[in-house]
Amino acid sequence: MKIAVFSDRKRVEKYLPFCNVADQAELLFLERDCTDEEAIIKAGDAEYIFADAIKEVSEFLITHMPNLKLIHSEGVGFNKIDVEAARKCRVFVCNNKGANAGAVAEQTILLMLGLLRDVLNGDKQVRLGNQIQTKERMMFEGITELADCKVGLIGFGDIARETAKRLMAFQAQIYYYSRTRASIEIEEAYQVRYLELEELLSKCDIVSLHMPVTPTTIEMVDEAFIDKMKKGAILINTARGELVDQDALKEALSCGKIGGAGLDTLSPEPVMLDNPLLLLSEDKQFKLLLSPHIGGTTDGAFRKMHQGVWNNIFRVMQGGRPENIVNGL
Repeated sequence: MKIAVFSDRKRVEKYLPFCNVADQAELLFLERDCTDEEAIIKAGDAEYIFADAIKEVSEFLITHMPNLKLIHSEGVGFNKIDVEAARKCRVFVCNNKGANAGAVAEQTILLMLGLLRDVLNGDKQVRLGNQIQTKERMMFEGITELADCKVGLIGFGDIARETAKRLMAFQAQIYYYSRTRASIEIEEAYQVRYLELEELLSKCDIVSLHMPVTPTTIEMVDEAFIDKMKKGAILINTARGELVDQDALKEALSCGKIGGAGLDTLSPEPVMLDNPLLLLSEDKQFKLLLSPHIGGTTDGAFRKMHQGVWNNIFRVMQGGRPENIVNGL
């Protein structure tokens, strides 16, 4: 049984002791950025693909691996996999739905608090010897507590629900928008209220994105979206960078349409120095709090995700159906 692994070898090997890996499994480690042609030469007869969530798995690669049974994202994202090509070839595509939800929710809260407390500028000013002046300025301008915020979650899947659970502890007012409204029981359990998107944007002090990348969500946060947001509101994105029109966001931060943005992900990745959001003027840079797409990469999350991959490979190897199928097979 051959498995083409498009992920960091050290990371995969680190979690193998926690996983149910078949003795006969032969792991073929490939560079994440290797070409399809290289992958076919080295692992064209593999039955399984274990892919980093940002590895592109193309139609060409899928159709040139005749033994392929399963493509599994290492994480939750699967937008880089050609799911339709896999469906036509009767190849399962699976992800690790929910495995890192708690970890990403923590990162979401971190970015909210970091912007509310102006941590980037605060840290810099203390290091420059301006501690007391900065404290006095911030007290005069006013520091907003999360408890005094209306927080709007766009999308209400696993990560958004874990975020809501944590926001409950901060006593924030929590709203959500989703194409499908949750049941009254779910809304009561997570202490959330449903609002249509435009009302949520106009009402909430913090707007947090929790949607997958689809043709209808790419760059949904555009100029029109931002214009509907409450003036001075904060945008949080721990989902995918492709959801945001980054030129529009740069303009909104530059002219003060919104109060700040906390982003765990940009587009494309790896992030290049010409990304428009890295080109904010010096006086606006503290309105943007960035993290290197680490929300879902905790040790606990990786352990659960790798266990999910290997358990699904074992299920298919035994002739069963895997869990968390995302391509409709």
